[in-house]
This record gives sequence, C-alpha cells and structure tokens, in this order.
Amino acid sequence: MNGIICIDKPKNFTSFDVVAKLRGVFKTKKIGHSGTLDPMATGVLPVFVGKATKAISLIPNTDKRYIATFMLGQSTDTQDITGNVLKSTVSNMSKSDIDSILSKYIGKIKQIPPMYSAVKKDGVPLYKLARKGYIVNREAREVEIYNIACSFFDEDTQTGVLDVSCSSGTYIRTICNDMGADLGVGGVLKELVRTAACGYELEDCYNLDEICAIKDLNELKIKLKDVESLFEDFYKLHLNSVQETMFRNGVKLDVDRLPHIDGKVAVYGNSFLGIAHPEGKELKIDKLLV
Repeated sequence: MNGIICIDKPKNFTSFDVVAKLRGVFKTKKIGHSGTLDPMATGVLPVFVGKATKAISLIPNTDKRYIATFMLGQSTDTQDITGNVLKSTVSNMSKSDIDSILSKYIGKIKQIPPMYSAVKKDGVPLYKLARKGYIVNREAREVEIYNIACSFFDEDTQTGVLDVSCSSGTYIRTICNDMGADLGVGGVLKELVRTAACGYELEDCYNLDEICAIKDLNELKIKLKDVESLFEDFYKLHLNSVQETMFRNGVKLDVDRLPHIDGKVAVYGNSFLGIAHPEGKELKIDKLLV
C-alpha cells in the first residue's frame, strides 16, 4: 500500500508516536512524516506510506500555516507554557500594542532555534543538552514569515491568537517569545494548531483514532492520497510506451525529442512515474516514484 495520509495530530503525541501507530495499522515499517510537530501542538501532519516515502525529500511546497494562542507576562525555558518559568511580569498590553510590532516579523527574518528543539549541535539534539541543563550557542537561521496577524487579544488575561503563514523551519513559540521580549513583558506559546502543511489543510486530515479503528485494508487504501497530489502544480510530461520503458529503467531521455520543458516536471506514462528536470540535452531523473 502506497500513498499519503494526512493526520490531525492529537495533543501530547509526538510525530513519531503517530508514525509508530500507523506502522501497525498499515502493517509496514516503511512509513515517514513531513514536518515535525511538538507534542503540545495539533494539526496537519502528512504521513507517507510505502513507496511514497521516496517523495519526502522532493516536496515542492513546504510552507506552513498556524493558529497560535499566546500569553504575555511570562517567559519559560521552552518558550511555551509547558516549560519552567524564568520570569513573570505584570503585563497591561493592548491589541494595538501587539499590532504595532508585528510588521517587524514579516519577510525574511533570523531566528535562534530554542534549546528545546530537535536542531542538532555537534550531532546531539539541542533538547537532550537542555534536559541536562546545558545552554549552548546556536546560530541564527533564516526563515520567512509571509503573513502574521493578531486576530484576537483579551486584555484581562493578556492572551491572544496569532494567524501565521511561514516557511518550513519557523518556530512559532520563538515568535511568541520574541514578541513578548520586544514588548518588554515576555511571552509564551499556549496552544498551537497547524492548519496547513505541504499543500494540505485540516479539511484533508483524518483523526488518528478513526484511522486506527479501521480493520479493512481496502478502506484504508481509499483514504490514501496519491503521491502525485504533491506535484499538482508541476508541468505534466507524458511519455510514449518506449520512452516510459526507458524512463523506468533509469535512462536519461533526449530533451530534443520531448515537448519544451523548463524546470522540474511530473512525468507520466500509463500512470505517474516520477519527477525529472532538463539538464543540458538530457532529462535527468530526480526520483522514480513507481
């Protein structure tokens, strides 16, 4: 069984917990996911089953969208509500105060990964060092925020909601932490829902318990999306039977014998075959997905 299933990751599950459960459901060890979510977060987690795992490294759209609930007046070592409190401050901010600083986060910005993250330092995940009490220097990473808006803010509880569209690798809890620091009162992430990832949205997702309850493999198969759904925006290159045989066998085709193509293309024969791109006079195969 091959394909992609989008799971609405439940709270207090790691992304690997979801994969582990689905390995039992689909009866295969060949399962992976795209875009790790913290245990406290919920939302869109694309899971790749069988030969579809080959496509994880080729995902063309890695952008994400989140709905984040934040609270001002507190700072923690994890930058979210689950961490140890480092500082508490009386906060009397208004929504206009928040709106006045959000523009500084739009565009390409630098983020320092939090200590409690999976980013590695000398081969060791930062969170493992953090659990031992170590704090190490981390290099700032460039991410891009396409849009950020505060859709709600309660002045009594100093709690609000952010709607964030961003590139892969963006830490939303770091945005909450930095926003709080810029306001001079501290800030933490309280709740996080990923509403879009890899071109899929919450409406495309299934509840994990719902999937785990299915015993009929045919019913499971129906719920899988084809790998080609990742590449719907690519130009579709259709090959004849001879060209398809050559492509399947790893032979680089002569681009002069093909329609004009520019950039990566989704290649089809009788069915979807894989991804390729022109290189000089040849069609170079990026990945066979059959």
